[in-house]
Amino acid sequence: MGRSLFGRFPDLRRRADRVLGYSIEELCLANPDRRLSETAYAQPAIYVVNALHWSEAQQDLPPADFFAGHSLGEYSALFAAGAFDFETGLTLVRRRAELMGQVSGGAMAAVIGVSEQIVEETLKQHDATGVVIANYNAPEQFVLSGSREELARIKPVFEKVEGVRGFVPVHVSGPFHAPAMAPAAARFRSLLASVDVGDLRTPVISNVTGRPFGPDAQQVRDLLAEQIAKPVRWTDCIRYLRDAGVTVFTELGESKVLTSLIDRITTAQEPAPDPRQDLIERIKREILQPEIGDEALDFDEDASFRQLGLNSIIYVRLARRAGTALGAPIKPDVIFQHRSCAALADYLLTRDDIAQATAPETPPEPLREYQDERVTALLRDCANGTLSVARTIEAIRALA
Repeated sequence: MGRSLFGRFPDLRRRADRVLGYSIEELCLANPDRRLSETAYAQPAIYVVNALHWSEAQQDLPPADFFAGHSLGEYSALFAAGAFDFETGLTLVRRRAELMGQVSGGAMAAVIGVSEQIVEETLKQHDATGVVIANYNAPEQFVLSGSREELARIKPVFEKVEGVRGFVPVHVSGPFHAPAMAPAAARFRSLLASVDVGDLRTPVISNVTGRPFGPDAQQVRDLLAEQIAKPVRWTDCIRYLRDAGVTVFTELGESKVLTSLIDRITTAQEPAPDPRQDLIERIKREILQPEIGDEALDFDEDASFRQLGLNSIIYVRLARRAGTALGAPIKPDVIFQHRSCAALADYLLTRDDIAQATAPETPPEPLREYQDERVTALLRDCANGTLSVARTIEAIRALA
């Protein structure tokens, strides 16, 4: 870990040694007494090496729009965003590792190949009440956390579940990101209370919420404490970033584990479009909202337009907006007769001129005929510019 970087950033190495009281370079490169297998040593080592990679990356990478880190990596993301300096972050990580390392008797295991629903149902059906999902890594990859005995008991159960491609033990010393870590989280919260948290120069996505940390320093402290005992919602983090317009992800470090997870998340099959629901949302957004404001977005789809106090003049204006938005003439009496978003959508879908205009586009013939849905999703991302040709080829090869 960090073999090529310690010599390039000696000041960072010396600062780490002062905080930790031992040689971080020796720990990472020689691993005396196999200390890296212990949480108390592994977490500070990962944080320091992440900081080395960040120092190197700043020389070449353009400014980021967002930062995100998985579990411990969240501290690296916050350091990069300016929440705290290197030494403060390392002090927090060292104490976090000590507290988490004190919780024994638990273990973790990854379930690969099935959905969250199947994982939850299997746990419930077999009374594995002490086992929880600790990491939502990808749509079909979850890490369970619980007692060693319970994980050993349900291992053969999951291996018989249709679709499961693996039940893989994770080499950690405790049941991380689970209720068993609550005492450690409470003690860590006390330490965080005395830590200054600066303004984030770049938004950072929280593992707990799958959304950016807010501007309130206390919220950052609270979420860092909660993260110890709550699941890492990595899938939600990446979906938020995609919805925010992010198309390029750069993983720092020599490992590409997160890149692989991101690929699985972004190429997962999207749910089939619902033309009716899509049309209801368009009616709210493109027809009602310009007339009555944001109240339209939360308007019950079955509620009568009369609740909005619309008069006959408004019906004329709504009809004009509907015609413009949908590209087909709509009479005011149609709006009057179908006085809810749902009723209006149901009527409009009976009209060929409207239904054809609102139908989802059919993918090009080669994509529609391809049998592997994951490859189809990659090709669509390439066609719409989300992925480069080179990145698409790389991702398809990874699938093979």
